[in-house]
Amino acid sequence: MLKNDLLLRALKGEKTERVPVWMMRQAGRYLPDYLKLKAKYDFFTRVQTPELATQITLQPIDQVGVDAAIIFSDILVIPQAMGMEVLMEEGKGPSLPKVIESQANVDALVTTGVEENLKYVMDALALTKKELNGRVPLIGFAGAPWTLLCYMVEGKGSKTWDKAKQFAYTQPVVAHSLLQKITDITIQYLKAQVKAGADVVQVFDSWAGSLSPADFKMYAQPYLLQIAAALKEDAPVILFPKGTWHALGDLSKSGASGLGIDWCIEPKMARAFTNNSITLQGNFDPAKLLAPIPEIKKAVKEMIDGFGTQRYIANLGHGITPNVPVDHAKAFVDAVKEYGVSE
Repeated sequence: MLKNDLLLRALKGEKTERVPVWMMRQAGRYLPDYLKLKAKYDFFTRVQTPELATQITLQPIDQVGVDAAIIFSDILVIPQAMGMEVLMEEGKGPSLPKVIESQANVDALVTTGVEENLKYVMDALALTKKELNGRVPLIGFAGAPWTLLCYMVEGKGSKTWDKAKQFAYTQPVVAHSLLQKITDITIQYLKAQVKAGADVVQVFDSWAGSLSPADFKMYAQPYLLQIAAALKEDAPVILFPKGTWHALGDLSKSGASGLGIDWCIEPKMARAFTNNSITLQGNFDPAKLLAPIPEIKKAVKEMIDGFGTQRYIANLGHGITPNVPVDHAKAFVDAVKEYGVSE
């Protein structure tokens, strides 16, 4: 039994005595204990060793006091499982030496055996679930098809994703066949995560905002809807397509339990676009965690005032950055918890 089920109740639209809070990328780069492990083990060793992934996943529960754990992993394990090489260089980010350029490349991708190929993720989830011992819910996740296409075609991070967009615009049939393949394996992957112990799954579409509203509807939204529809009977699904305020209305009817939003939209506007019909998650600017602690607390109060305390999960509008002091992250979490008490 879960001792703290605030997150699950918020996602079901049930009344909560206070707002649940967690932070994207909370397991990692800003925590001194994580940095010690980083100094000893390379990135994919940390991801692929269940004991290390569990240890990292648990750190923010113990040290920052969040209301949910999110498994320590990476969205690029799916391209790896599909047969692509993924390198992670410290300070440089990911790189994929051989990119997708043609239908033949897409046809060569593997979409079976994801549970076996990514067994280390399932083992990490099962071990984390055991170690959590019901303290808080456990979140599993995957990258969204459009965001994974961006990496698989571009071969590295980008500010504009020109190459990925050119691929979609000049070879739309190939792009859609790639997006469908990614969708199929992602559905299998997330179902396996739920089976292994994930209470909730989140789909990160970090680069959805690089698309125009019309192109988002073409290349991203249909695949997000497929994933939400396939998973909704298994576990609550949170969709997080960053930078796509224009799609909130459509996505609120997706069957997902929650929508993550970034800081570029006001809470009241997000509520209006979704007709207050779905739980919203967000939308604190991670850079604001570098402000003085009294300013963080003031901004958290304003954020919750805007969203209201029900059908709401306090979070950042994107992942926490490495330069955030731990006491500032804790101040964010504490401010959310204090809001509930003082109401």
